Formats: sequence, structure tokens, C-alpha cells
Amino acid sequence: MSDFIVALGLVFVIEGLVFTAFPGQAKRALLAVTESPENMLRIVGIVSAVLGLVIIWVMRALPA
Repeated sequence: MSDFIVALGLVFVIEGLVFTAFPGQAKRALLAVTESPENMLRIVGIVSAVLGLVIIWVMRALPA
């Protein structure tokens, strides 16, 4: 559970840095997401989730 909380904190840090460093581009990206078709968002979400799982699996499988 502590790994999950650390990962969630990292997400907030990265999002905060993006909005701090590039506020205009972040707003445009959010507008593009709201205008995207739902099927495209689902595909991107599934691909992102699978990629994240693969990265976690690979990193956990590597010897320390």
C-alpha cells in the first residue's frame, strides 16, 4: 500500500510541474482531450494502463 501512495504522490508532483512550467500548453491539452472521441480516449487509456503494468512488471523482475 505504501508503494501505491508513493506512486500517487509522484503523479501529483509530475502534474504540478507540468501545470507550473507549461500552463498554456496544459490548458490546450485539456481542451483537446475534451474534444476527443470517447473511443479514442478508451484506447489511449487501455494502452497507457497496459504500458504501465509492463513497466512495473519489468522493474520488479530486475534484480536489485
